[in-house]
Amino acid sequence: MTRWNGTELETIGAEEELGLRSERADGTLRHPVTMWVVRAADHLYVRSVKGTAGPWYQGTQSRRQGRISAGGVQRDVAFRAAGPSEYAAVDAAYRAKYGRYPSIVEHVLTDRARAATLRLEPR
Repeated sequence: MTRWNGTELETIGAEEELGLRSERADGTLRHPVTMWVVRAADHLYVRSVKGTAGPWYQGTQSRRQGRISAGGVQRDVAFRAAGPSEYAAVDAAYRAKYGRYPSIVEHVLTDRARAATLRLEPR
């Protein structure tokens, strides 16, 4: 498994938003979706507020890979389902980073959103 280098991890993790483009079954990239991204330890995560039924989340499931961009960093990634053991750290990262938006951040802290937590792994 490829790991993030320190600069990429810090840069992307510090950005307010991330552009995510998932690959279609034929390998072409979908249009970018703008979303929040958090860093927990040496990993980057995104969540679907609409859970696994969310359109962009569904798009990640055909090939489980795509491209992200944030803070001038563009990287091909694999989308890996995060496990329940990772949820608490991801929750804490969302609260710490986006807690100034209390009426919004609570939407990424629901059981439905947790079930759609994806770890972004560089390829």
